[in-house]
Amino acid sequence: MTKAAKVMVPAIKVTRLHKTFNCCKALDGVSLDINPGEMVALIGASGSGKSTLLRHVAGLAVSDAGPQGGSIEVLGRPVQACGRLAADIRATRARVGFVFQQFNLVGRLPVMTNVLTGSLGRLPLWRSLSGLFPLEDRERAFDALTRVGIPETAWQRASTLSGGQQQRAAIARTLVQRAQIILADEPIASLDPESSRRVMETLATINAEDKTTVVVCLHQVDFAIRYCPRTIALKKGVVVYDGPSAALTPALLRDLYGAQAEELGAGIQGSASFVTGTTAALAAAAG
Repeated sequence: MTKAAKVMVPAIKVTRLHKTFNCCKALDGVSLDINPGEMVALIGASGSGKSTLLRHVAGLAVSDAGPQGGSIEVLGRPVQACGRLAADIRATRARVGFVFQQFNLVGRLPVMTNVLTGSLGRLPLWRSLSGLFPLEDRERAFDALTRVGIPETAWQRASTLSGGQQQRAAIARTLVQRAQIILADEPIASLDPESSRRVMETLATINAEDKTTVVVCLHQVDFAIRYCPRTIALKKGVVVYDGPSAALTPALLRDLYGAQAEELGAGIQGSASFVTGTTAALAAAAG
């Protein structure tokens, strides 16, 4: 096989993944591939399984035991199979940044210290315990805060930041981590519209400039259309749509979700002009 014909290794590969909670199927045979550099939205109504899927990809949860549990690979390395995590899961986790809905910052610590924790996976134990971060990492942390637009908050207690600022600090932490994949679980669910826009633009810019693979769970379909070229929709643990975000019309959402479409479709109409402007801005940033 020539180099030109060489098959691209998916950044994320999920194969027939099953997860059961108390006899209820949270994930029911989910299979999908996400290529390096993609920005993908996971959408679905409450209880659809999107957050559960993201936690499995990160190795924060395990599938059903046995061959029926399925498998996950990230960056060509196994994360889990048949309900068991891979032996070298820590090395894989170090390459995957996770952005939580509730930020997961230590409120009493400075923002800078919170962001620097992204480097813990590659530091010796004595540095981790003492908090003596190398100058290179401290410079990288400040650069990361600058990239997400909040350098002035570096020495503030994290608890003094607004929700949107805290979420951008959490994204800065993944930059210090040097994550090749960013998984964001409902990162704008508790934010106002302006803060939501800034967080999504931050993720989209990182994707465009660094070619970092980004997968983001969203309730708001209009944000998926604006920022993610591809959307994967789940319903009751099953993939019911995988395709262009621009094709997610109100009619299609009603076909997929019935009455639950109202939970996802707010603001979807009138998004087309915003999509055009956002795409142009991100292309300019990348070029």
